Amino acid sequence: MPILRNAKKALRQSKKREEENKVVKKAYKKALKDARKGVETGAKDLEEKLKLAQKKLDKAVKKGILKQNTAARYLSRLMKSVKKVAKK
Repeated sequence: MPILRNAKKALRQSKKREEENKVVKKAYKKALKDARKGVETGAKDLEEKLKLAQKKLDKAVKKGILKQNTAARYLSRLMKSVKKVAKK
């Protein structure tokens, strides 16, 4: 346990940030998962799911939870799978 006052404050801050980051992480992971499922099943609302996934990834990048290249890679792979299914 921290002894100094500033160390206690830093611990409180890091716990709070961790909770906020978990919420954003869960959101983009769920959006990606839903979009992938939509691609596999050929869902009617696929465009909506893709838009939501992109929105959540962009928000995670903006908040510094994901790096920009990582988010771009996730989105690129997702769009690649969409195009692959669309060809069939």
